[in-house]
Amino acid sequence: MATLQFLGAAGTVTGSKYLIETHGTRVLIDCGLFQGYKELRQRNWNLLPVNPASIAYVLLTHAHIDHSGYLPRLSRDGFRGPVYATSATADLLKVLLPDSARLQEEDAEYANRKGFSKHKPAEPLYTEKDANTALKQLRKVSYEENVQLNKFISARFLPAGHILGSSFIEVRISEPNIPPIKVVFSGDLGRYDEPILNDPSQESDADYLLVESTYGNRLHNHTNPKERLAEIITATAARGGRIIIPAFAVGRTQLLVYYIRELEDEGRIPVLPVAVDSPMGVSATRLYSKHHEDHDFDMHRIENLHRNPLATRNFSLVQGRSGSKALTTQKGPAIIISASGMATGGRVLHHLAEWLPDAASTVLLVGYQAAGTRGRRLQDGEKLIRIHGEMVPVHAQVESLSSLSAHADSGEIMRWLGGFSTPPRTTFIVHGEPDSAEALRVRMTSELGWNAVIPAHNQIVVLN
Repeated sequence: MATLQFLGAAGTVTGSKYLIETHGTRVLIDCGLFQGYKELRQRNWNLLPVNPASIAYVLLTHAHIDHSGYLPRLSRDGFRGPVYATSATADLLKVLLPDSARLQEEDAEYANRKGFSKHKPAEPLYTEKDANTALKQLRKVSYEENVQLNKFISARFLPAGHILGSSFIEVRISEPNIPPIKVVFSGDLGRYDEPILNDPSQESDADYLLVESTYGNRLHNHTNPKERLAEIITATAARGGRIIIPAFAVGRTQLLVYYIRELEDEGRIPVLPVAVDSPMGVSATRLYSKHHEDHDFDMHRIENLHRNPLATRNFSLVQGRSGSKALTTQKGPAIIISASGMATGGRVLHHLAEWLPDAASTVLLVGYQAAGTRGRRLQDGEKLIRIHGEMVPVHAQVESLSSLSAHADSGEIMRWLGGFSTPPRTTFIVHGEPDSAEALRVRMTSELGWNAVIPAHNQIVVLN
């Protein structure tokens, strides 16, 4: 008898962890951190319902921390098996997991210094040493490669088009005297007809399916973001100002550089200095250029012309704090892309402190801005923003570009589901807030006639 347990991303959008158990073997698909509300973050500190040492294998759909960021803790608590991921995901994890660990250590140090933790002393969830230990357990696999874990379980990774290296995973379970069971884990589905990455691969069948529902209740704005981007860059350059773009280091930064390069090639914007000023963004951009197996037709076409699709004509990947500070002394209009994407920390804060008071400049917000973040306060029109303990006046233009999401929306999820030749016996709707999961469930049952359910946290189901 095989079972599936929902250890995360059930009833919420973070903490993806799904446990398959069959013939005494436990396989964990995704190993993510819970993020957001304190109640969810507290789950990261709770003991798992199963002993980490009893888990034989981990399979990762992609490198985002809500799918991978618990791995150092799992390893620290006794997991000793291999972690299978695509080559690009493994390379990204070498950047993301140590960075996540440093944040954990900084948070603990800050809590101890300020004395607000109920734990004495406060400790990080895991350390950079734990992250580096976990990285040694990575095993790289190719797309569509059949990975035979043992005689009962195999897995296959297929492109999901979400970020570099992202995949959905087919797990096949062979039980004696019954047909094999195929369970598909969607991970995070990407979008169709987007630059840089291939479209999501089409799955044709599954006995059981777990599908994400991040945007299960909405449709993205499908207007071409290049049009608005060209207007903002051209107008700001004419004023002699800077364009400061807080952007997520993995995915969003590379997409912006790609669009700016295209606009230059098309003669629709002036050629300006473009700088990526984020250590993680610099590393991720290099990895995006390295992993040709993820590139779509247009990326390959430009590369075949011996050009870098992820570099503009006057482009720099900023090295070190001195390089970051030097951007301030440059004369004339320029574009600076820097993390973090919601302006909650990172080098972008120094650029905001410098250029928010400048009426000629523009701050361009290109991702979701969560309530309470500086990005959200800028988006909401606040005229004084606290940065590094100082109140900074906002005289710069503040613009938003809302059509750059890397997640499939409701229509794109339904398009992917519509490619199945037969409906799964049961589809479990995961990785979404309750309203978005329910909206997707209603669409699936009414439009496809599928058996779709929303599992509960820690729920166990029998696969037969």
